[in-house]
Amino acid sequence: MIMASTRMRTATLAVLCMVAAIVGAHGAAADAAFTAWLQSLWPQARALGVSRQTFDEATRGLEPDLSLPDLALPGRPQRAPGQAEFVETPADYLKEPQIAGLAIQGRKLYRQYRPVLDSIERRFGVDPTILLAIFGRESDYGRARDSKSAIRVLATQAYLGKRKDKFREEFVLALKILQQGRIKLADLKSSWAGAMGLPQFLPSDYLKYAVDIDGRGYPDIWNSVPDALASAARQLVGEGWQRGVRWAYEVHPPANVDCTIGVPQYTLPLGEWLKRGFVPAYGRTLSPAERAVPASLVQPAGLYGPSFLATANYFALKQYNFSDLYVLFVGHLADRMRDPRPFQTPWGKVAQLPTGDLVRMQQMLTARGYYRDKIDGKAGMLTRAALGEYQKRNGLKLDCWPSAAVLAHMQAH
Repeated sequence: MIMASTRMRTATLAVLCMVAAIVGAHGAAADAAFTAWLQSLWPQARALGVSRQTFDEATRGLEPDLSLPDLALPGRPQRAPGQAEFVETPADYLKEPQIAGLAIQGRKLYRQYRPVLDSIERRFGVDPTILLAIFGRESDYGRARDSKSAIRVLATQAYLGKRKDKFREEFVLALKILQQGRIKLADLKSSWAGAMGLPQFLPSDYLKYAVDIDGRGYPDIWNSVPDALASAARQLVGEGWQRGVRWAYEVHPPANVDCTIGVPQYTLPLGEWLKRGFVPAYGRTLSPAERAVPASLVQPAGLYGPSFLATANYFALKQYNFSDLYVLFVGHLADRMRDPRPFQTPWGKVAQLPTGDLVRMQQMLTARGYYRDKIDGKAGMLTRAALGEYQKRNGLKLDCWPSAAVLAHMQAH
């Protein structure tokens, strides 16, 4: 027992030494490797018009931030990315008190920024309440300010993260923003994931979609609410937003609803969904124009919560943040600024599987031919539909919700 304990301590010490040697913030070898890697990005930055002076000022003394979640560090247990959209149940994420409070503030801001919002709507065709809801969700209407260096975060994610290619591109684009002189290095702050400003744009989003609508000469998404709102509108349009179309409709599905049809590819005109027994919540009446709009079925908690018929605008919002819960939060918050009623169907009590268990479930669904999308540990529409197909073919209760019981059945069979 003593020898085994000694071997265990020795092995643990070896792992810690390896981590320190490879990624330690104060290790000379690690610093040299990181610095060399940074310098390897200079040709890519130069090709984007970044000067040597800007590059050197941004990278001088830069070290990786090992406190960030979701890094692939040798010898360190993987930490969950911490995005609530992917680790919380719908009931936990869509908390009624929070939405009600944000809706009250949103109505005040609607009145305050009404001329600007009307101008943005005329130009881009995006409902003002949707833009305010994004503003509320992303930065608590500007009250939640980023505190991390965007350059350091992006460099760390590009060097040690799980999506190195993506963040390497974002890092050099952040240098391009600095080169443009629109913001000082010390003021270029971001979240732990590298998203910046009031609308939480990555550098690529900023360079592609940012709008100067207040006339200060450049798009200031960090301090200008009008610019942030207009930039969010332009991004939504770029992702397929359709003028005059709602984001989604809450509906009551028929008792025999097949939840496996809840995938983006399965669309019907809203009028056809109504003919098939889907009833709009609160007795809402749809106009002839609305009935012609194509929509897909979304059941974020399987059969244990509200159901929605989602339009193209739902999926445009999903490009802003690829999570059904995020879209539901933003869409519902936007609705609540005009209508105080919550979802008519309450969220049921369901447990969220840990990310590792969802990964195993996706792997087994893939191996058995039910699932053909990425293995990411997130219970999205395609995962829920694939799970439902497994339930149907194995005589289990069809509810399209990834539970521990279904996972256990998969592992036993």
